[in-house]
Amino acid sequence: MQDSTLKRFGVSMDGGLLRKFDAFVQQRGYENRSEAVRDLVREAILQQTWEDDEQLIAGSILLFYDHHQRNLLEEMTKIQHSVHDVILATTHFHLTHDSCLELIVVKGKVKDVQRLSHQLTSLKGVSYGNFTAAPVEQI
Repeated sequence: MQDSTLKRFGVSMDGGLLRKFDAFVQQRGYENRSEAVRDLVREAILQQTWEDDEQLIAGSILLFYDHHQRNLLEEMTKIQHSVHDVILATTHFHLTHDSCLELIVVKGKVKDVQRLSHQLTSLKGVSYGNFTAAPVEQI
């Protein structure tokens, strides 16, 4: 049963990020922050929700990180080698002296690909991670 009553909660955010979020809200034409947050939450949940953990999906994991972070590269390599059968390709870009972008193309069962994405995006030194995928049958 779905609870359709409106609930309020607070969100703490760095001032710079809030300014960028407000610009996003305005650019997208939302009437207020709440509408934007609801859409972003729905999108995040949809991206993480699959009917069947065994379903075959393909997609990408995008990571921005500080390559100077101690042990980060070793940990990323160790994680990727542990699921080498899920990874189709990786591409590494040097953005600045400190920042790198890595794009990992994946194909496998939902549960395996999501676990890989969560393991990589939660590593210390990864400043941003995004997982995008679609069912293989619909591609």
